[in-house]
Amino acid sequence: MKHMNSEVKEERTSNKKRIDLFLVPIVLIAAFLNLFKIWTDEYANAYYTAAVKSMLQSFHNFFYASFDPGGYVTIDKPPVVFWIQTISAKIFGFHGWSVILPQALAGIGSVLLLYVLVKRTFGVWAGRFAALAMALTPIVPAVSRTNNIDSMLVFTLLVATWMLFRAVRTAKFGWVLAAFAMIGVAFNMKMLQAYMVLPAFYVFYVVATKITWKKKIAFLTTATALMLAVSVSWAVVVDSTSADKRPYMGSSQTNSVLELAFGYNGINRLTGNTSVTGSSHKQPAQAQQQTASSETKQTSNSNAESSQSSNQSKSSSSKKMQAPGGGNQNGMFNTGNPGPFRLFQKGLSDQISWLLPFVIFSIVGLFAGMKFKGPYTTKQKESLFWLAWLLPVAVFFSIAGFFHQYYLIMLAPPIAAFAGAGAVALWSMYKQRNGWKSWLLPGGILTTAALQVYIMSPYVSSIGVAPIAGVGALGVILALVLAVRKERKNSVTNYLGVAAMVVLLAMPAYWAMTPIIYGGNSMLPAAGPDSSSGMGGPPSTATNSKQSGFNGMQPPGSSSSNSSSNNQMQPPTGSSNGGQMQMPGGSSNNGQMQPPSGSSNSGQMPEGSSNNSQMPNSSSSKSSSSKRKSGGMNAEVNQKLLNYLTKNNTGEKYLFATTDSTSAAPYIIKTGKPVMAMGGFSGSDPILTVSKLKAMIKKGEVKYFYLSGMGKGGQSDVITWIKENSKEIPSSKWQSTSSSAQQGPSGNGTLYEITLK
Repeated sequence: MKHMNSEVKEERTSNKKRIDLFLVPIVLIAAFLNLFKIWTDEYANAYYTAAVKSMLQSFHNFFYASFDPGGYVTIDKPPVVFWIQTISAKIFGFHGWSVILPQALAGIGSVLLLYVLVKRTFGVWAGRFAALAMALTPIVPAVSRTNNIDSMLVFTLLVATWMLFRAVRTAKFGWVLAAFAMIGVAFNMKMLQAYMVLPAFYVFYVVATKITWKKKIAFLTTATALMLAVSVSWAVVVDSTSADKRPYMGSSQTNSVLELAFGYNGINRLTGNTSVTGSSHKQPAQAQQQTASSETKQTSNSNAESSQSSNQSKSSSSKKMQAPGGGNQNGMFNTGNPGPFRLFQKGLSDQISWLLPFVIFSIVGLFAGMKFKGPYTTKQKESLFWLAWLLPVAVFFSIAGFFHQYYLIMLAPPIAAFAGAGAVALWSMYKQRNGWKSWLLPGGILTTAALQVYIMSPYVSSIGVAPIAGVGALGVILALVLAVRKERKNSVTNYLGVAAMVVLLAMPAYWAMTPIIYGGNSMLPAAGPDSSSGMGGPPSTATNSKQSGFNGMQPPGSSSSNSSSNNQMQPPTGSSNGGQMQMPGGSSNNGQMQPPSGSSNSGQMPEGSSNNSQMPNSSSSKSSSSKRKSGGMNAEVNQKLLNYLTKNNTGEKYLFATTDSTSAAPYIIKTGKPVMAMGGFSGSDPILTVSKLKAMIKKGEVKYFYLSGMGKGGQSDVITWIKENSKEIPSSKWQSTSSSAQQGPSGNGTLYEITLK
């Protein structure tokens, strides 16, 4: 107990000391990477931005995280992060940057928290290096510059970690409860993903606390119960509310938060079964492929006149969309093939793995001489915590059937912590000539430099040969010189060690800056020279780097004369489907993105990151504006359509209805008026029935419908009924061009009107 009290006193004393001047530039670097130019992203991720616009309008929408102002359907995530974004928008006004700001600040906060967590046990230099490594991990600023959830999630989990460490130091049970309750809060940000750190929390508390096993079990059981209670608190309230008094729970099949948590946002991420369709609407994988193929053929036929002239362009574009390094890059959304070395594959390694070899050498050094039965030092205990965070999460990403690149931010804290703690530990072993351990430092530098050369080599056409050769040569030279000078102790050796660390962080620093240099993608954030494409391919071919989306593709209704060649969504590298964009849920995992079963959006991406090109939009002179509209293609509304709908609205609740959120989001953001996404995010939620739609039309709630594609799955009967009982509005009245052709994977888009008496 005396020892614990002395630790608390030491902590209070250290807190009274002046600010660490070395930390200031690190925080400034993090602030620059996370904040600079976020004001250029006008829409951010439009799916989530539209929700914030809706949540600003009423407490009902705010509490349920309604996607639309009419309270028809929610977004596909819990509300906590969006509550924070809505508060930010309320304070600073509704802008793209105001909904991004909380995540950017969370990214900076994570850097500071990691410094505090590592410094106390491993030393001030370990804390500094860990903070710098966190700030320069490319995926961290890439995600923090968007309104996606993960940056805030990681920050919350680090707050929980700080609470747990304090609970062990002070032996106060209240801090244990607070730590696990904070994980419950994180659950209400991104559901089961928050629980990925639980092994670390349990292992650390069991190993680090000096209390009886009976108390350990009792305390952890109580803390876990509190965590579960906090986790399901919002879900219980929502699921207990009558369905007709709240929005439909988006992306669930039973209108249930708990089903969403453990299904779509839970186990399905591991299995890869992200087909957001109910059992009554599921199709065999072969049927899905045939349907998608049929849709592709329909689109091809509608563009037959321009297909020959665009073949060469498509072929060239397909080559450009290949994954770095050429060849086949399997895996959905450029996440590689499951296996033990997945994190070293293209598309993932350049997001998170730059320092992994050094981390491995650091782990060896930190655990060298550790006895299984103990006793353990404080450094070993906290090293166990970071290892118990790192390994389960790394295993998940190595075997998971579906995730996006930006989920990898979950690996950033343990990697940065080991990089900082390991740098100091390996340097100490090297300086003390501690037998075989003294070789860990030069070995870690050499292998890490080699991996970085491997990571950069596919990008030689983008970044040139010089940085690749420079990192490789300097890494080899510094490692060899350190090995040769191992028996000497002087200032030159110290400088060599610092130089080695600078070399190993140089290219991660450049990669972390690429969302600023090349433009980012708020739908599918990723770092690298191709960051604006969001697809892990080559650098964007858009004529304007500030125009986000997928390589500058234009939305339907574009006035561009070559739209037939430019608007086609190219498949992921390695796909043999001739331009067919498929989504998870099909029978194969060979790199094709196969559509959700029954979905009408063959190009739809889960996770609020749609790439569907069937928005009733038009290209605009604003496409060259300094503002990026990266919420879905260039995410602009068709002003002529908006004018027509506004003028002819006779008191209807909804401006118009459409199949999915992609078409609706820009209009919600632009006008703040309700737009009905009939099938929720992906267009396949079983929300609407023909009888329910009839009742809504008779009540005068909606009369205009914008439809593109076949409208399958849970909406097939509804779409069929709409087409059979409506009148088609001539395209000349609402389209921005004289052409009626609507480009995109699902074919033409049409505006219908229905009035029932």
